[in-house]
Amino acid sequence: MEYHVPVLLQDSISGLNIKPDGTYLDLTFGGGGHSKEILKHLGKGKLIAFDQDADAEKNILDDNRFSLIDGNFRFFLNYLKFHKINAVDGILADLGVSSHHFDQPERGFSFRFDAPLDMRMNQDAEMSAAGILNSYNEDELRNIFRKYGEIPNAGKLAAKIAQRRNEKQFNSTFDFVEAIKTCLPPRNDYKYLAKVFQAIRIEVNNEIDCLSEMLLQTLLVLKPGGRLVIITYHSLEDRLVKNFMKYGMLDGQPEKDIYGRMEIPFKLITRKAIEPNENELIINSRARSARLRIAEKI
Repeated sequence: MEYHVPVLLQDSISGLNIKPDGTYLDLTFGGGGHSKEILKHLGKGKLIAFDQDADAEKNILDDNRFSLIDGNFRFFLNYLKFHKINAVDGILADLGVSSHHFDQPERGFSFRFDAPLDMRMNQDAEMSAAGILNSYNEDELRNIFRKYGEIPNAGKLAAKIAQRRNEKQFNSTFDFVEAIKTCLPPRNDYKYLAKVFQAIRIEVNNEIDCLSEMLLQTLLVLKPGGRLVIITYHSLEDRLVKNFMKYGMLDGQPEKDIYGRMEIPFKLITRKAIEPNENELIINSRARSARLRIAEKI
């Protein structure tokens, strides 16, 4: 089975507007699909990829223009400074969880398998999904499900989890799903569970804080004319990326000067997010929620 089918591949590569002698970053290497395509467009340029999951090293590319750094993209600026790289021509990030993770039962990302409640991208991290479900108080759980999963009955769900763990600690995905059965809607229970697992995964991996830190660092290294290309998969990520590309800020907008102008660091290449077409969805149904946004540094 393929590690991961790259999503919106041609649109994202086109969006990078690759210069043959440029320096590019793939902040989410995974199966290497996007990196392979970037290298096809490079001449003497260079590509630096990042991934915090040790499994990604199995997909390393044998090319002297390529290097893979084992680390979370929230620290990419530190790595660039260490390697004495001050500016880059383009940055790509595909924020989705790879098919490899969903299809590997022992990683605990999917409710389709009876597996340990893990969900850690970085296997050396301390806090797992089980740790969160067994230790967070009811208010913290409710906030996670409401904020990261947009779950309408987040309060009822948090209360059920708190009640159930008093009888028995959560260890496996099936135990957890069984415990919250009364919270599931009569229809679309699959979609509901997907949102629950998404919310827990975001918290386990601190995904929103990592994304926020990464975005702010792109301003410091992108050259004028350099492209920022990001694929998101849920509304919370997409709102953050959309606002950042529009205003250069994580939320809100810059103040206007006396002439009513705002100082904005990016030019939007995509006014509206690019979505997968029907042909891509036939090949890869997991791409359905993908949204691609592209901006150019002014």
